[in-house]
Amino acid sequence: MIEYRDRVTGQVCQEQVFGEGAILFLYGNSFWSRWIGRPIAHFVARVPFISALYAFFQKLPPSQRKIAPFIEKYGVDPGEFADKIGNFHSFNDFFIRKLKPEARPLSPGADVAVMPADARYLFYQDIDAADGFIVKGQKFCLADLLQDRKLAEEYAGGILILARLCPSDYHRFHFPCACIPGETHLINGLLFSVNPLALKRNVEIFTQNRRTLCLLETGRFGKVVYMEVGATNVGAIHETYAPYHSVPKGAEKGYFSFGGSALVLLFKKGMITLDPDLVHEPHREIRCLLGQSLGHAQKR
Repeated sequence: MIEYRDRVTGQVCQEQVFGEGAILFLYGNSFWSRWIGRPIAHFVARVPFISALYAFFQKLPPSQRKIAPFIEKYGVDPGEFADKIGNFHSFNDFFIRKLKPEARPLSPGADVAVMPADARYLFYQDIDAADGFIVKGQKFCLADLLQDRKLAEEYAGGILILARLCPSDYHRFHFPCACIPGETHLINGLLFSVNPLALKRNVEIFTQNRRTLCLLETGRFGKVVYMEVGATNVGAIHETYAPYHSVPKGAEKGYFSFGGSALVLLFKKGMITLDPDLVHEPHREIRCLLGQSLGHAQKR
């Protein structure tokens, strides 16, 4: 069972996991999971063709039949869609849908950073003092995540935000503040699931999976690291922004094709103060929506 707190209602909710049976088989604790499921999970993670093939089938016209049942089962609100359901010619068309601008208003203020996506988030105001990332007592190495020891040293004691996007979420990701983004560089890797059930088995998934790295030059928040992390059945990470051009807060950076996925944001120490309601439960995910307040720039 995966629990998260809904930021809007404050209620603790139980997540409906897409493909829960497969996740439990591949990453669970049963006899069959340990001896059959986990080897299969490692094989799938190491052979990108399998995820790419699955994603390919989500782009075919017959996959359109899955849209309406999916919307009903996972409580997705069609009223937020920028397009009509009938205009989605495949399940992937639905998956990469755009939303009406009014569906995700941006928290105002030049000194306010916002959530970059609809997702379940974990927040750490001080990376060094945090009692484990994701799983209590277990941390991953920042230098391994960034594949750059010098860059990792710049963010020692900084702020870490992890965002896990579920298949039912809106899968476009946006800039948290006004900035000039650099190029996005690929760090090749595997394609393990980023579901919490998988992360409890292997907290190093974030440092092992295929991911990207982009540096954002901002006026009020310093240099921000922005990463997209691929996962099992993610067809591709698509960038839609223009590097080295100024973008406003909330502008689209890109989107994920079909599958679960994640984002990582890093702020340097002393650059941002996270909103108080985001940091008092460091081991429980909080479901936040694109455009909601993330935190305020610290005065310098």
